[in-house]
Amino acid sequence: MKITYEELLNFDLQVKKIGESKYDSPSFELPGEAVNFVNDDDRVLIINSQKDLELWKNKGVDIPSFEKAGARDKIYFRPGETISAVVTCGGLCPGLNSVIRAIVYMNYYRYHNRVTYGIRYGYEGFIDKYDHQTINLTPKVVENIHKIGGTILGSSRGEQNAGEIVDKLVELNVNILYTIGGDGTLRGALAIAKEIEKRNLKIVVIGIPKTIDNDISYIDKSFGSETAFSKACDAINSAHIEAKGAYNGVGIVKVMGRNSGFIAANATIASNDVNFCLVPEIPFELDGPKGFLERLKKRLLRSEHAVILVAEGAGQYFFEGKEKRFDPSGNEKLNDIGLFLKEKIKEYFDKENIPTSIKYIDPSYIIRSTEPTPNDSIFCLQLAQKAVHAGMAGKTGIVVGYFNGEFIHLPIEAATSKRKVLEPESELWLSVLESTGQPMSFVNDK
Repeated sequence: MKITYEELLNFDLQVKKIGESKYDSPSFELPGEAVNFVNDDDRVLIINSQKDLELWKNKGVDIPSFEKAGARDKIYFRPGETISAVVTCGGLCPGLNSVIRAIVYMNYYRYHNRVTYGIRYGYEGFIDKYDHQTINLTPKVVENIHKIGGTILGSSRGEQNAGEIVDKLVELNVNILYTIGGDGTLRGALAIAKEIEKRNLKIVVIGIPKTIDNDISYIDKSFGSETAFSKACDAINSAHIEAKGAYNGVGIVKVMGRNSGFIAANATIASNDVNFCLVPEIPFELDGPKGFLERLKKRLLRSEHAVILVAEGAGQYFFEGKEKRFDPSGNEKLNDIGLFLKEKIKEYFDKENIPTSIKYIDPSYIIRSTEPTPNDSIFCLQLAQKAVHAGMAGKTGIVVGYFNGEFIHLPIEAATSKRKVLEPESELWLSVLESTGQPMSFVNDK
């Protein structure tokens, strides 16, 4: 991802704390050494190359950096007496239960906190009129949930009143709120944090980024994205088998990726069976000598089969003029680019009098509801651990993320300032082009 990191100069990257940390953090001894604690002044620079260092030196300003995440030796909340709440919002994503479980285990066993509330069905669970019952999460309740997909808490979309949410937090005597979700969830978390600050309450808000599209800014990856492209490979393999099983067979697979094509790009590289990868960030045309359909025809005449992987947000400009629809979170409901491509490919090859067999696979809901891969499970656990450390230390208004090989505290304002997208000049997209052999552009000369 290519980011203009100068934008970070517009944000205060110092993490807010609700007060002085006075309590000793519960510790445990390892053979011959003690636990390594992190200091608040430990920072992770946004740069990792000599060239970038020289560029920033020439600017004459301090290089932006993020506070490093991890256990502190002194914490704000008293161990054994801290009450937490966990809420999951937005669409499903592999790893949600793994994060929930790790938060509960960290609270119970590391910090000796016996009360962690599970809020049902997203931010709705805080609002009395919905009558969603709160769950008391214990290690016994969450013991095996990491082995299944989805979220035991349920989820929902849509904005809720921050004042009513804070009222419920006060009623439950909650000290720390963990919000697990994407851009909309984090914006809601920021509104909650601001309402808490306005009331001068001693409650902290910690965000854990959940976006299967991996589109949260200034973090390298979010949990669930690796599982998503790993599982997408199964659908690609099926499409490849179907395509090769028929003369001029075409397999089309659509994956999630509303604004960002990271799932499609990574699945393309991982599978090595994709011939054309289409993503939202790179416009393409259907017709003309350099258009997609002409390139597909050349591929079929040469190899007699083709596999197309398309992100759901690609090519939405083909549907201009259609009435727009929105979900409760305000996200535009996308038109089905996969079905559109299937129809256009059939029309084109019928006119060319070239026989084809086209199969379309949409595994989106299968992918997002599956259990996480082992590597994703590790990442979920680590994110949750760092989140609980941050909460107990009294940090607030932050997202726990992963950047330049380190876990960091990222202010929510920066995380939600814009969406991360796949850059056409990136190493990732270059790998896609080299893997598929597709041209750099499906746009005709003007």
